[in-house]
Amino acid sequence: MEMNPSLKKPRESVDLSNSSELTQSAFPDEVLEKVLSLVQSHKDRNSASLVCKDWYNAERWTRTKLFIGNCYSVTPEIVARRFPKIKSVTLKGKPRFSDFNLVPENWGADIQAWLDVFAKVYPFLEELRLKRMAVSDESLEFLAKSFLGFKALSLLSCDGFSTDGISSIAAHCKNLTELDIQENGMDDICGSWLSCFPDDFTSLEVLNFACMNTEISKDALERLVGRCKSLRVLKVNKNVTLPQLQRLLVRAPQLMELGTGCFLPDQLTSRQYAELESAFSNCKHLHSLSGFWEANRRYLPSLYAACASLTFLNLSYETIRSGEFSKLLAHCPNLRRLWVLDTVKDKGLEAVGTSCPLLEELRVFPAEPFEEDMDHGVTESGFVAVSAGCPKLQYVLYFCRQMTNAAVATIVRNCPNFTHFRLCIMNPGQPDYLTNEPMDEAFGAVVKTCKKLQRLSVSGLLTDLTFEYIGKYAKNLETLSVAFAGSSDWGMQCVLDGCSKLRKLEIRDSPFGNAALLSGMGKYESMRCLWMSACRVTMNGCRILAQERPRLNVEVIKDEHSDDYADKLYVYRSVAGPRKDAPPFVVCTGIPFYFS
Repeated sequence: MEMNPSLKKPRESVDLSNSSELTQSAFPDEVLEKVLSLVQSHKDRNSASLVCKDWYNAERWTRTKLFIGNCYSVTPEIVARRFPKIKSVTLKGKPRFSDFNLVPENWGADIQAWLDVFAKVYPFLEELRLKRMAVSDESLEFLAKSFLGFKALSLLSCDGFSTDGISSIAAHCKNLTELDIQENGMDDICGSWLSCFPDDFTSLEVLNFACMNTEISKDALERLVGRCKSLRVLKVNKNVTLPQLQRLLVRAPQLMELGTGCFLPDQLTSRQYAELESAFSNCKHLHSLSGFWEANRRYLPSLYAACASLTFLNLSYETIRSGEFSKLLAHCPNLRRLWVLDTVKDKGLEAVGTSCPLLEELRVFPAEPFEEDMDHGVTESGFVAVSAGCPKLQYVLYFCRQMTNAAVATIVRNCPNFTHFRLCIMNPGQPDYLTNEPMDEAFGAVVKTCKKLQRLSVSGLLTDLTFEYIGKYAKNLETLSVAFAGSSDWGMQCVLDGCSKLRKLEIRDSPFGNAALLSGMGKYESMRCLWMSACRVTMNGCRILAQERPRLNVEVIKDEHSDDYADKLYVYRSVAGPRKDAPPFVVCTGIPFYFS
């Protein structure tokens, strides 16, 4: 639903006082364009473009970076007509629930149609950042050969390509500064792509291939890292051993972000360990550490010398235990962000509260999400301990198997500045395990206390009271995720009526039906998207929404066993009308709606 607001038709005038309207800018064009060229925030630029016609035109000619939160909210042709000087594009495709395998393969979001247009109108394109897009090897080769000054490629949660496509980027993009390949569903054929960089290539600043699984050419990697003196981000895959990592660090002591490989060699000699420790101590600018696909606690002390300057530590791939975790944290007093597995247990989280007073973001992931052993993982006591010692905490993603209303109330009282609160009680419908009451008062405490809250994920046994609280108190909420929760349509009506800033609403496996869906009819055009799956929405409800709001694309991903119910519903605003590449299992409704 939400697309770049600056693609809307500009207002001819704007009411700036009670008595008069300004139909044109008071600034000369040269001054206005100079000022707007200094504005970096895309939200601020979007707002500026709506002031008046002169500002619209000045913003049009000075914009070089474009963010599109839904690749079907607009067409590349419309973008090209609106913005003539784009050098950097960030483009998102599939709904977020594709990360949970709820969106079928071949759903869409193919990048090639965008590249075809960009090659004609933006031959000077330098940066492309894609998330959840379908990308083929042919598209990557086309990209590499069509944009001679291309510098930065980021692929996050994309699929359809292989290391052959990455080889094309390495071979042809002579000015490449960033190659960031994260969490993609790619075909990892071989590691020879590193050898495709020319021998005189030296411009790389960011290299991330942590998600790849195959063996790589270690010699080619060492030569590349040694040549690129401006390299500041290096994240390698699990096939890079500690001795190999040490050689890379010697060649790149200027690194600011490091993703290690396997931290579990057969055996390091005393000399090798000393060399590794020395290499880390020489990395004076390191502020981010990740990787640790496997970690032997005997070698973790080699990190200590580099830990004092760390602001981000990601241990979400390693089942580190509370003992070695606590020792490591004692050397990380400046941490702002921490990602861990629940194998650290509550004792490890107590160490977070003791050692990391500046912490702003905490993510605790489940090591065994499908294991039902209640003794495993973290509980409410670990969360409370973190909140007691980390008063600056603003962002939390917390997977646990038990929680209480009282604990959550204590947590938000300790940390009232939460902007993102994502509590995932992994057993659907789990009540307060001490009182057996619903978790309504827990989330009521969150929205009453945290006035800056922008994103909320709710879980556990919840009634409509939770959603009444959300609608009444969460006035800055932008994203709400709901799973296995609620009592009736009335609860969702409270949210849609009360949350004026809501942009994304994601609901799955909840008892909300047509009345809930249609109660938001007046709001959806100001939102980016609505997702509902395994709810009680019918096909007729979807048709009514599409008829009443023709500017919306109402897409139903049909289950072959269901004729009356919309198994998966995806609603978003588009200035391009229904998409033309929908597969047979996607039923699209809506009519084209173009802005002049």
